Amino acid sequence: MSKIDSMDIRACTLADLDAVQAIYAHHVRTGFGTFEEEPPAVEDMRQRLETLAAHGSPFLVAVLDGELAGYAYAGPFRPRAAYRYTCESSVYVAAGLQRRGVGRELMLRLIDECQRRGKRQMLAVIGDSANAASIGLHAALGFESVGVFKNVGCKFGRWVDVVLMQRGL
Repeated sequence: MSKIDSMDIRACTLADLDAVQAIYAHHVRTGFGTFEEEPPAVEDMRQRLETLAAHGSPFLVAVLDGELAGYAYAGPFRPRAAYRYTCESSVYVAAGLQRRGVGRELMLRLIDECQRRGKRQMLAVIGDSANAASIGLHAALGFESVGVFKNVGCKFGRWVDVVLMQRGL
């Protein structure tokens, strides 16, 4: 893994959404990290960004050598008021740019942003118990495994687990 010198992490803007949608569409079509089966349109991604912004939640992008390399966001875990100090994170890295530290840098910044917003707990809900890269990334950042929901999703004709991880902020 090479050190990334030219990466900028910043808030997502409407101008980023074509690239965000393309990154996510790849993961929808090829992996188990998300249980969506049809890639959402750019307009759907705009609505998701606006919903997160309305909650005061961070949505970050990483730009590497002028290219959007990944994104991460944290949103409310559940809608009830007692959960207001807990957030759920998501991180996606562009195909071909994985294992270069993009996800790690995005998550470090996301953790910091959530701490600044007064969050106390961050949850990761990771699709596929065989998703070693995501599980490893989260573990390296201080997340602990707190459980597995077995065979709760069916994608590409395969039953898939969900791994639950948690980190105190």
